[in-house]
Amino acid sequence: MKIIFVTGDHPRHSYMARQLHKTGFLSTVIVQKREEFNPKPPENLDEETKNLFMHHFSERNRVENEMFGEKEWPDSNILEVNKSELNSSKMQTFLKKNNPDLLFSYGCNILSDDTLACVNGEKWNCHGGLSPWYKGSATHFWPSYMLEPQYTGVTIHDLIARADAGSIVHQCTSDLVRGDSLHMLGARSIIKISSEIPKLIALLQINKNLEKKVQKTSGMLWLDSKWKPHHLHLIYKTYNDNIVDLYLDGEFPGKNPKLHRQDINKL
Repeated sequence: MKIIFVTGDHPRHSYMARQLHKTGFLSTVIVQKREEFNPKPPENLDEETKNLFMHHFSERNRVENEMFGEKEWPDSNILEVNKSELNSSKMQTFLKKNNPDLLFSYGCNILSDDTLACVNGEKWNCHGGLSPWYKGSATHFWPSYMLEPQYTGVTIHDLIARADAGSIVHQCTSDLVRGDSLHMLGARSIIKISSEIPKLIALLQINKNLEKKVQKTSGMLWLDSKWKPHHLHLIYKTYNDNIVDLYLDGEFPGKNPKLHRQDINKL
């Protein structure tokens, strides 16, 4: 089996690349240059919100470096691209020539229909959010903001040229560990799905086709424009980043999501 992984350049992306490399099937990692991992706050913020903004992203940086380790890429063929090159003729020629059994994406921009048509094998995307409830952007932030941290998770779905809309292959939710902050909760879900992906790939080898769940509803698409720095007040000022503990204490009653999962435990 040959796997090509198309991803971003943040710590979580290199972590997943290293886990994929352990399968022995990772041929190439295509790394898209992403936005600054620790961005500067907008200039028009009041002082309190500005401080929360800086704290939020510095904490993300600290937690991800701590939980994912240093940003190191595996010993595979590494190709670096920018956003404009992601669906270029050069990229399409490369995919046609290498034609992987599995094209796997995580943390890059949307691949076009023309680009996806260059691959005959399976095409999966890893979405850091639970579809259909949390599609789009910042989908490890919104569950805690909506006071339902139990919906923090990951969806692997068929890779199509629409955001998080393909048929669901496999899902997991983050374990709720007392004392976890928002960023720790999100990182824990990536670590969990990364441990399950090799089993999914082994199952794909055995069965050739996996049972998938068609997304019959559009769900909720959380756009970049929906997130505002002022949302941070609820996380850090109102609840002191203790939303996991408060949920475990019964402060935010709610149902658990119904997941679509492959039977990976039999492997």
